[in-house]
Formats: sequence, C-alpha cells, structure tokens
Amino acid sequence: MIHNPKMECMDRESMRKLQSKRLIETVKRCYENVPFYKHKMDELGVKPEDIKSIDDICKLPFTTKHDLRDEYPFGLQAVSHDKVRRIHASSGTTGKPVVDTYTENDLKCWAEGVARCMAVADIGPGDTVQVSYGYGLFTGGLGAHDGAAVRGAIQLPTSAGNTEKQIMLMQDFGTNALACTPSYAMHIAEAIHASKIVSVNKMKLRAGFFGAEPWTDGMRKELEQKLHIKAYDIYGLTEMSGPGVGGECEYQDGTHLWEDMFYPEIINPETLEPVAPGEFGELVFTSLCKEAMPILRYRTRDLTRLNYEKCKCGRTAVRMDRILGRSDDMMIIRGVNVFPSQIETCLTEFPAFQPYYFITVDRIKNEDTFDLDVELKPDFFSADPQDQMKFIKPLYNRIVSMVGIKPNIHILPPYGIERSMGKAKHVNDKRKFK
Repeated sequence: MIHNPKMECMDRESMRKLQSKRLIETVKRCYENVPFYKHKMDELGVKPEDIKSIDDICKLPFTTKHDLRDEYPFGLQAVSHDKVRRIHASSGTTGKPVVDTYTENDLKCWAEGVARCMAVADIGPGDTVQVSYGYGLFTGGLGAHDGAAVRGAIQLPTSAGNTEKQIMLMQDFGTNALACTPSYAMHIAEAIHASKIVSVNKMKLRAGFFGAEPWTDGMRKELEQKLHIKAYDIYGLTEMSGPGVGGECEYQDGTHLWEDMFYPEIINPETLEPVAPGEFGELVFTSLCKEAMPILRYRTRDLTRLNYEKCKCGRTAVRMDRILGRSDDMMIIRGVNVFPSQIETCLTEFPAFQPYYFITVDRIKNEDTFDLDVELKPDFFSADPQDQMKFIKPLYNRIVSMVGIKPNIHILPPYGIERSMGKAKHVNDKRKFK
C-alpha cells in the first residue's frame, strides 16, 4: 500500500518544482532567523535571492555535527521558543548532544514520513504496532508511535528492555508489527526461541520496522526466518527529525527517501563535490519542510548511492542503497579501510554463528592489532579449542577475502557478547587513547 501517492509517485519534473519552491522558502527562513546560517552564507557571498531553484543548492554551505554541537542547544532554531512543541536530542555520548526542536507542523510532517514507511506492510486500523524503540529524548520511540497513529493503528508503547514482558504482550495483545533496532529484534527472537512456553507460530506478527543502526541482508533473512515476518529498513536521523526520512517498499530494493521533505545529495567526502549519478559517496540532506530547526546540506557521513529509476512498486521517490558504513565509523587498520558492517556480513554467511560481534583494535609495538569476539549458536558451541577451529578457519578466510586483513578470532560462550536494548556498540578502538 502507498500512503501518499501524490508525493511518493510524483513525476520528476513536478518534484523538482516542489523542491525548488520549498528550498527557496527554507533558505530565506534560515538566512533571516538563524545567525549561524547568515554568517555562513555571507562568507560565501550568497544571498537568499541567489537561490532560484533546487539546482542552486550547491551554492549553500554545508552543516556538520560539530556545527550542531557548537550551536547547542538552540543556536540553529529559526522560530521563537513559544512556537516549539517538542525537543529531542541524540544520546550525546561524546560531548554535547545534537538537539532538534519541532513546531506543530514539524511533528505532523515527521509522523507523515513514518506513516509512509509503515504503509508498505498495510498497517492500519485494527493493527497493533509494538514500539520497542526507547521513548524519551531519542527520536525512535515517539517517532514510530506518531507514525503508527497516522496510519490509524493501535500503538503499544513498550519502549526497550524487559524482554520477557515484551514477548508476553506481543503474544497476548496480538502484535502485528514490531518497531525497534535490529539488534534488539534479534534479542527478542532469541528469547522467543529459547522459551518453552511461547511460540512464534501462535503470534500475529507479520512486519518489522527496524532502524537506528546499520544491519545487513544476512541479519534481515535471519530475523524474517525467526520471527516469521517481513523485515523493513526504516532510515532516519535526529538532525532531519528522526526515523521516517525513508523506508523500504515491499520489493526491498533500496530505501525510498521522501525527497519532498528531505532533499538528498551524494558528494565526494574528500573534495565535497557532487559525484556522478549512481556513484557511491557521502549522503547529504537538506530539510525542505522544517520550521523550528531547518538544516542546510547536512553531512550525514553515511556512505551510499542513489537510484532515480522508478521502482516496481510504483513509487518514483529516489531509492538509497544500503549504507556501506559511516565515513567516521570507518577504521583504518594496517592501512586498510574496514567497516564494522563488513564483519556482520561475513558472520551471517555462516549458519553456525550468531550475528553478534565485538571488535577491539589496538596498537602494540607500532603495529595494529585486530581482535574479533564472536559467538556460536548454542547448538554448535563447544569449549574445546580444537572443535572451535573448524568454525574459526572458514570465517577467518572469509574475512581476509572480504576485508583484506587477518583478524584474531575469539569464540565466546553463548550470550558472551552483551545484548543491546538500543543501538549496539561493536567497536573499541584503543588507539584513540594512545
């Protein structure tokens, strides 16, 4: 089902006209109400009247996460505080958090984006959406909650954690769709299969909307098999509102971005110049509808590419490839670029391994070390090092083939790697502290 055919299936020429109109309005709002943007544009010699169409977006300054933290908390706000209806913020585990504020209309637009994502599974009145993202400053919980409300669905706000109760409610309340991080969905799936009381066969689950962290097609297949669902990627970021910037359709052939609200670009992260159509680069967004805190050309650090061909589902909204990784998550180990998602991809190719891992990188005697903690599924686990070697060797060879460096692989007992209720942490790079 398509939630908003007018926008999701708009022809390219009409979309560009709409984007141009909204960009002109957004730039004017930024220049007149946000000193940060006035200063940036003045430095470049750009005035609002210089922006006549979406093609002029390249004249505008970039915005980075450092800028948002430097302007903490409300330096980028473009409306008076009495017009603000909600505040969200990132976790802020390193320095100041990234803050986003919302007017009443901002909240409606945000919920509209999430509703488009949920419509692909025909979520509607009578369906129960169990929202197991964290509620609070994190955008996931309330974002999914409000999107389900727009679809007319029943919202079950369980938040994250208390997994046994989550499963009980999922069964007793007849949950049809689960919204959470993919790592927490996997934790729920494990707990269901370990239970002697609950059976996924007796549940009414049919869809999962998973986001807030990178995940692979291998993990998707495992979630679909274990939970008997269709698993959809839902993409978003606090800087643009939260989840609902885009989502997959039933064909799962790329993530449709709602470009009437969020204009995407792909740039070379080194030169900051646009890349050729279809090439990989860094994803950049400009919010086209935000009133409270509009953002110009935000550098997401996500590495991907865009496909403007019409999808089999009928949507013309541009499709984004799966995120290769983040340019700021990329590790350079022994001169080789390594993304954590590559390790997960390797793990999910072997049925004996759980899709959980933890990477520790260090520098000893001027040489990088690369240690990888992994888990075997309980049916395959043995504490005998000789038994473990028959699993380690093929995984080792696959990682060397894909990544190009040799890891030190350590098999931990079942549940030896910490399960996350929110965004999973996969890396400890000790070199940063030396």
